[in-house]
Amino acid sequence: HFLPLLIQTHIMWSLYTYHHLLAFLLTFLSYVLLHASRKTFSNVKVSISAQWTPSALQQNGSNSSLSPGETWEENQLFADVEEATLFLGALDSIFLFSYAVGLYISGVIGDRFNLRYVLSFGLCGSAVTEFVFGTLTEWLHFYNVYFYCILWVINGLLQSTVWPCVVAIMGNWFGKSGRGFIFGLWSACASVGNILGAFLASSVLKYGYEYAFLVTSVVQFAGGVVVFFGLLTSPKEIGEFIFVQDSDSQHPLMNDDEDALCDDYSIQQRDEELEPQPKAIGFLQAFCLPGVIPYSLAYACLKLVNYSFFFWLPFYLCNNFGWKEVQADRLSVWYDVGGIVGGTVQGLISDVLGKRAPVLAISLLLAMGALVGYSHSPNNQLVNGALLATTGFLIGGPSNIISSAISADLGRQGALQNSQQALATVTGIVDGTGSIGAAGGQYLVSLIESKLGWMCVFYFFIIMVGCLFLAPLPHFVTPNYIKKTC
Repeated sequence: HFLPLLIQTHIMWSLYTYHHLLAFLLTFLSYVLLHASRKTFSNVKVSISAQWTPSALQQNGSNSSLSPGETWEENQLFADVEEATLFLGALDSIFLFSYAVGLYISGVIGDRFNLRYVLSFGLCGSAVTEFVFGTLTEWLHFYNVYFYCILWVINGLLQSTVWPCVVAIMGNWFGKSGRGFIFGLWSACASVGNILGAFLASSVLKYGYEYAFLVTSVVQFAGGVVVFFGLLTSPKEIGEFIFVQDSDSQHPLMNDDEDALCDDYSIQQRDEELEPQPKAIGFLQAFCLPGVIPYSLAYACLKLVNYSFFFWLPFYLCNNFGWKEVQADRLSVWYDVGGIVGGTVQGLISDVLGKRAPVLAISLLLAMGALVGYSHSPNNQLVNGALLATTGFLIGGPSNIISSAISADLGRQGALQNSQQALATVTGIVDGTGSIGAAGGQYLVSLIESKLGWMCVFYFFIIMVGCLFLAPLPHFVTPNYIKKTC
C-alpha cells in the first residue's frame, strides 16, 4: 500500500523546481510576518493595560513628584485593570469581525486581480496601521478609545487580504499529490509567526511596548516589499519549460486546470498562446459548493478556541501563575510548536489514509482531554510547557489542516467544472466564517474570565471542541476525490 505512494511522492518531488521553493518560502514568510505582528499585541497586553490605567501604578508606589496627578488623569483611559482587560477583549473582537468581513471580500478580489499586488498591499498597509496604533500614539502620548477602534478595524480589513492570496498561490503551484503534507508543513507559518512575534516582543519589551510594535511593523513592511518584487503567483509567469505529471489525482498542479490533463507528461512554454482564463466563480456559488458550509462552521468553533489561546495565553499565564510577562511570552510558544508538528503529522496521515475528516475527529476527541489536563496544570513551567505543546498538537494541527489543505481541496473540487478561479474565494469563506466565531469568542473569554474565572473559560473551550467533534464533517474532501476526465 505504501510503495506506490512512495514512488509517486518521489516522482512528485523530482518535478519541483526552485520556483516552487521560492513560492513556498515567500508565501510562508508573508504569513509569518503577519502573525508575528498579531502576536505582538497579544504579548504586550499586560503593559498596555498598565499604561491605560496609570492610577493603578500610582497606587502601587509611583513617585507622585515625577508623575503629577494631572498627567495621570490626562493619560488615563480606564479606572482599573478590569475595565482595560474588557476593552482589550473588545479590541480583539473588533479586529476579528472586521477581519472576517474582509475575508469574504478579499477572497473575491483575489480571484479577480493580481494576487501579488493584493498580498503586498495588505502586508504594507497593515504594517503602517500597526505602527500608528502601537508606536506613534505612544510617542505622541495620544490615547483615545475611538481612535484605537478605528485603527483596529482598518487593520483587520488589510490583514484579511493575506490568507486567501497565499493559499491561492500555493494551490497554483502545488497539486493534489501530497497536499496534506505540503500544506500541513506550510501552514506552520502561523505558528512560526507566533514564535517569532513572541521573541521579538519579549526582546524589546523592557524599553516599552511601543518598540515591540515598531520592530514587527518595520519587518512586516520590508517583507511586503520583498513579496512585491520577488513572488511569482503561478507557473504561467515563468518563461521556461514547465513539466506536468498526470496520474489519477496524484500529480503536482503545474497549471490552473487540474482536470484537463490527458497525457502522462506535457510541456508548456510561456511564449505559446495561452488559453483564455476561466471566469471566476461567484461568491454565492462558492458558498454553496459541497463541503464549504460544514467545514466553515466547524472552523468557526475551532478557530474560536485556537485564537483564544493566541490572544489570551500570555495574559492568562501572568495572571494565573504570577509569572513575569517575558517568561509568559516565551512559554506560550510551546503551544505553537505543538501546532507546527500537529499540522505536518496529521496532514501526512490524511494523505496516507486518503481522508481528512477521520484524522480531525480523532485529534479533536483527544483535544478535549488535553484541555481538561491543561486547566489543572500546576505552577510549574516545565509541566505547563509540555501540556501546552500537547494541546497545540491536538488543536492547532486540525486548525492548520482545515484552513489550508481542506480549503485548497474545496477550491479545486470537481463541482467547479470549467471554472477554476475559486481558490481564494473559498478560502476567504472558510477563514472568514472561522473569524466570525473567533471574534465573538474573544469578548466572551474576557467576560467569562472577569465574572466566573479561568476554569469556566476552559469549560467553554471544551464545549466548543465537543460540538466540533460531534459535527458530521464530509469525508469526500480528500486528495483522491477529484478524478481526471479526458
